[in-house]
Amino acid sequence: QVPLVESGGGLVQAGGSPRPSCAASGRTFSSHSMGWFRQAPGKAREFVAAITWSGGSTYYVDSVKGRFTISRDNAKNTVYLQMNSLKPEDTAVYYCAADNTPWSGSSREAEYDYWGQGTQVTVSS
Repeated sequence: QVPLVESGGGLVQAGGSPRPSCAASGRTFSSHSMGWFRQAPGKAREFVAAITWSGGSTYYVDSVKGRFTISRDNAKNTVYLQMNSLKPEDTAVYYCAADNTPWSGSSREAEYDYWGQGTQVTVSS
């Protein structure tokens, strides 16, 4: 088990730059690749970004490339999502997830084994 707890969401103005984080419990965090997904009201959950176990490779959905940055600190068992230039369409519940395959960086929900409870990010125009 890899309990995950997200934080750092909230109400942000368009153009803002919040940085949600996801803290993991246990001693195996560095053996997991990590991902961020989001679910907007009335829509299916979608992939946002992923990072391999070492942070050496990152992956993004096209709609956030150049605006969002995923990173991790294995010493702190934490993964981050730096969000810049936020738009109202970025409003969603953001979930972090852990994949047992360290080098994966998958965009597929089914590849992820553990999920956090989500943190709401609301972007006002």
